[in-house]
Amino acid sequence: MRKLYLLVLTIFAFHQYYSQNENIERKGLITKEMKSFANKMTTYNINPNTLNYDLQYQRMDVSLDPAVYNISGSVTSHFKPNQSMSSIYFDLANTLTVSQVQYHGTDLVFQQLSTKEVKIDFPASLPANVLDSLTIHYSGPPATNNNAFSTGSQNGNLILATLNEPYGAQDWFPTKQSMNDKIDRFDFKITTPDQYNVAANGKLMSETLLPNSKKLTFWRTAYPMAAYLVALSITNFVKVNSTVGNPPFPFVNYVYPTTYSNTTAMANINWTDDVMQLFETYFGTYPFRNEKYGHMEFHYNGACMEHQTMSSMSGWDKYVIAHELAHQWFGDKVTCGAWNDIWLNEGFATFGEHLAHEKLLMSHSQFMTYLANQKDYITQVPSGSTYVSDANLGNVGTVFSGRFSYAKGAYILRMIKWILGENTFYQAIKDYHSRPNLAYNYAKTPDLLASLLQSTGKDFTEFFNDWVYGEGYPTYDIRWTQSAANQSLTFKVSQTQSSPTVSFFEMPLPIKVNGTGGQVAYLTLNNTVNNQYFTEAVSFPVASVEFNYEYQMLERNSTVTKDTTLSTVNVNLEGFALYPNPAKSELYLRGINKVTDYTIYFIDGKLVQKGIYQPEKPIDIQKLIPGTYIFKIEDKNIKFIKK
Repeated sequence: MRKLYLLVLTIFAFHQYYSQNENIERKGLITKEMKSFANKMTTYNINPNTLNYDLQYQRMDVSLDPAVYNISGSVTSHFKPNQSMSSIYFDLANTLTVSQVQYHGTDLVFQQLSTKEVKIDFPASLPANVLDSLTIHYSGPPATNNNAFSTGSQNGNLILATLNEPYGAQDWFPTKQSMNDKIDRFDFKITTPDQYNVAANGKLMSETLLPNSKKLTFWRTAYPMAAYLVALSITNFVKVNSTVGNPPFPFVNYVYPTTYSNTTAMANINWTDDVMQLFETYFGTYPFRNEKYGHMEFHYNGACMEHQTMSSMSGWDKYVIAHELAHQWFGDKVTCGAWNDIWLNEGFATFGEHLAHEKLLMSHSQFMTYLANQKDYITQVPSGSTYVSDANLGNVGTVFSGRFSYAKGAYILRMIKWILGENTFYQAIKDYHSRPNLAYNYAKTPDLLASLLQSTGKDFTEFFNDWVYGEGYPTYDIRWTQSAANQSLTFKVSQTQSSPTVSFFEMPLPIKVNGTGGQVAYLTLNNTVNNQYFTEAVSFPVASVEFNYEYQMLERNSTVTKDTTLSTVNVNLEGFALYPNPAKSELYLRGINKVTDYTIYFIDGKLVQKGIYQPEKPIDIQKLIPGTYIFKIEDKNIKFIKK
């Protein structure tokens, strides 16, 4: 990708390079999730044992040394029972040993279970809705199977860092990992050898030198945070503090000394201000302005992670910087409520890449090549859904699919933008992450669907059924002809589907009409049924017709053909016509240009519908059951089939 911004070859060469490298490099982006998820195939989205309380605050007070693979200290948790309870559970790996649980000055009885949980018993039942707290003291080597806690080296210097997604938090501290309850506030109090700097979520409160060459670093975040987004990184960082945004707020970067001396890397890091202002324009106010945004470098090769307020990075490509920043709105502020819905995180973040490419990094022609590449990549296979079914949660390649969770998820958003229009779309997604029930909380696909309806009045249920839950893509055969008087164009649109999971993709089709004298007209054909006819007013002689001219939608191998037989065989432009036939939900009428009554009879003569025909408006037949009917208007009768 870094070569991309220096490339000055032809568009064809650009496309070839991009096709071969963009989705290869995205594999590094996906590596972070797959590393920890691969060993957690059967783990829950929700742990039923932790449903009886709200985890409101955690304070981590631990000692860490990059030279020693170990953690020791305590985590204090403030919680509010939502029902009377006599015991409480926390997620915690069995490699860590709990030595003591303190509760109001007394020690509680506890068990470390084979299910990687700590069960703590209270001396008496706790009442509902009363805030309480306890402290768990523990130590030991964190679990290694998920690689959530890792020591190593960078440029000859020791480093310790964490990477929890999706279920690695329990490998190094007791917490609640269920995708239904964010930790409202979190404090880090980390004691290390004094030569190290500690980066973490939130706001740096203090650094205090201690006896015996130790240092205590205190970070605090007051924003709700999912357990998998809790993170830190420890090494001999160079701190680079500045501001981003307008008005400005803190921009805090903890980078390796070698990165600090790398002019290109630092220029890309500073570019964050450009993409921050872009995203604030289109996505809304940065969600964590009261604390910071920034980056902490870590040693997970080829990986990066959208840790809340401070993304963890192993490289500095601009598209990666944009991707992780977009996650602060989509993934961190509003977080997928189940791993089935991971596209709500990764699709939106990849759409952030689209926006950065379009507005900051590419010319228009380059961006069109980028979109063409993405469209071709997504449609290389005829099946596969963006939503991850329960049956596929055990397949790491399906959950973190670059093709479906990332690329297709982003393209679904591009198609919604095409349907709604740019201004309405961006306002709708600002509304989505700002709704009181979703902001700093969890969301699932139906929540986005409901939010779009509330913002726009448009019901995307069928669209989601086709594109999010369904599989594959459409292929179109579009035929057109122009009337002899050059006053109109007639289209016939036929569609086939690559997967039987979708019977028909209902979409507004983007059409560009090019005139023989250089004229241009842009049309939208609301394609709701197969073999549908359209007549559109175009007053100039037409030389050619283009479909999906700016890659507004997903399709593959579609064709556009001039077909003069349409006017003489399929449609009588001067006379009466009822179309489409068969029809699914709407009928259109040609040849009657006045308001008049119509009736519809079942084939046996029973009257089933009557109404008033208004020229140029469809006739709604959604309530009719499938079958054969007679449509009657004035002295004309025509038979049609309702699908």
